[in-house]
Amino acid sequence: MNHDRGHRGFAAVWDWMSRHESPRERELRAEVVGGARGQTLELGYGVGSNWPFLPPGVGYTGIEPDPAMRRRAEAHRPHGRELTLLDGDAQALGFPDDAFDTVIATLVFCTIPEPRKALAEAIRVLRPGGEFVFFEHVRAEGAAGSFAQTAMTPLWQLIGGGCHLNRKTLDAISATGFASVSSRRMKIGALPVIVGKAVKSL
Repeated sequence: MNHDRGHRGFAAVWDWMSRHESPRERELRAEVVGGARGQTLELGYGVGSNWPFLPPGVGYTGIEPDPAMRRRAEAHRPHGRELTLLDGDAQALGFPDDAFDTVIATLVFCTIPEPRKALAEAIRVLRPGGEFVFFEHVRAEGAAGSFAQTAMTPLWQLIGGGCHLNRKTLDAISATGFASVSSRRMKIGALPVIVGKAVKSL
């Protein structure tokens, strides 16, 4: 990849896909993002797919490391809403401790090289009682599905912007040190996903 240009092909495909999501996917985004409160940080805002679902009054900061995604997101920036958009790495956030009330992650932990580092950063920048809210695709529970995902992942990483199909993201969240983690598991088509929130201790 040319790091100055980012994943241009995948960004174009993702932009199109995000504008043609199913009603169920949009409902899940609305559920997760609609629960944001106070000062809110989004990890990997991509092409801005979550912006229509932000509640009024939240102070929004988003980071996105891929320049191709950032360029495409500009076309979807909502009018009349202040957004702070930054080039940033979820594994090394440039914010002080206890800076945010909410951290959002949707379909992003599949591409972060070291997800546990990013989760440690998320809990660090959350204020006591703050919430990490998530909607992520994960490894299948069945042996056949899990095997297929693992077999497909090397090729999919090349065409899917570095995406890992087979990550156990809920296990990583649960091991991070949140006071509580609540989630539910479902499928969107054939893709297993989790939706939930994790709360930092007071």
